[in-house]
Amino acid sequence: MTGEAVRAAEELVALLDLERIDADLFRGSQPDSARARVYGGQVAAQALIAGIRTADPAYAVHSLHSYFLRGGDYSVPIVYDVERTREGRSFQTRRVVARQHGRPIYYQSLDLQRAEDGYEHQDVMPEVRPPEEGIDLVEVMRRGGNADADALGKEWGALDVRWLGNSRRGIEPDPAHPSRARMWVRLKDGLGDDPVVHLAAFTYASDVSLLGSTLAAHKVNPSSIQMASLDHTIWFHRPFRADEWWLYDQESPVAGGARGLAFGRVFTQDGTLVATVAQEGLIRPRNDVSERPPR
Repeated sequence: MTGEAVRAAEELVALLDLERIDADLFRGSQPDSARARVYGGQVAAQALIAGIRTADPAYAVHSLHSYFLRGGDYSVPIVYDVERTREGRSFQTRRVVARQHGRPIYYQSLDLQRAEDGYEHQDVMPEVRPPEEGIDLVEVMRRGGNADADALGKEWGALDVRWLGNSRRGIEPDPAHPSRARMWVRLKDGLGDDPVVHLAAFTYASDVSLLGSTLAAHKVNPSSIQMASLDHTIWFHRPFRADEWWLYDQESPVAGGARGLAFGRVFTQDGTLVATVAQEGLIRPRNDVSERPPR
């Protein structure tokens, strides 16, 4: 990795290092960005950190469920207010509210579990080309006419994303699953060894492309679509390092009503299924609306 790549990862780690301003109350800093709204993965990752910092270290996050309520503002910090909902012997639960300008912009519920043994099984990872044969995602976005490609490329500087294809190009068509996309992802060197940072960095990265898979079955220019995450869920199955390659196998089972639903299975290179992600988002053709905000 180049020095620039390492700096980008270190900047992400700094972004995830929240300031504690009171009991169960935290403040998150903002990166330098040219985009109008705060990247959803950033808010989700910072909220995750806030929730974990109020929990017993013997408990690990196994799921998060969240809603994006309003677009975030890059010009001011985000305040995260944590509610300790449950303190059980096996599970702990936290509810995190992210606020700006006195209003909630995001809600997250976290469930944490003390380590236990149990039954195990998993899906088999699909056969795919290695990361070295993928195409840089930002370059794919440029070729597709996405006007935000360069701004997103700067904001996602800590990520290495290698696009393998989607239902229209690069993946063999499957009539039973018409809207799919696949890519390899990793965070660049500089995350360190703290497993909590790897969880948060993965959460940050999980929002990069999932909603885009809802458009994989449609020949459209992303710049002609209003896209916004509405909710985001992650189930963490097993520990893994976010800075080692993981396959993001994405599928959208349905779209309608200007919304699209997508699921992502996350596999490490050895075929271990380590996480599952779900998201519903707004996919509204711009020619159907005026220049009003997307919500």
